[in-house]
Amino acid sequence: MTHVPSPCRVRDLPGRSLIVLPQEIDLSNSPALCAAITSFAGARAARLSVLILDFTRTGFMDSQGARLVQDVRCRLPARVGVRVVAAPLGVPSRVLELTGVRRDVPVYDSLAEALES
Repeated sequence: MTHVPSPCRVRDLPGRSLIVLPQEIDLSNSPALCAAITSFAGARAARLSVLILDFTRTGFMDSQGARLVQDVRCRLPARVGVRVVAAPLGVPSRVLELTGVRRDVPVYDSLAEALES
């Protein structure tokens, strides 16, 4: 059984998995989150087509959050798409914009949008 560091929540959907990330992401928890997320996705690789990272509850994130998204994306099989959900006016959205991650990974304003795409 894969353990994703608390307080993350995981939800499996047909062909997709949703991981709700914690309130803060920085150097203190980013490496453990990355390892847990890639392990979780790896265990489901045969049936996983999309991994959705939900930052809507994340109030603080530094560049380690952007690196987390890139690292997860690079460690998954190419056929597994990574999508991000981030509130448009929130810190994670701004960090993803400033670091250029938004150019490489689709970022949606709401979970409904990410699930529909």
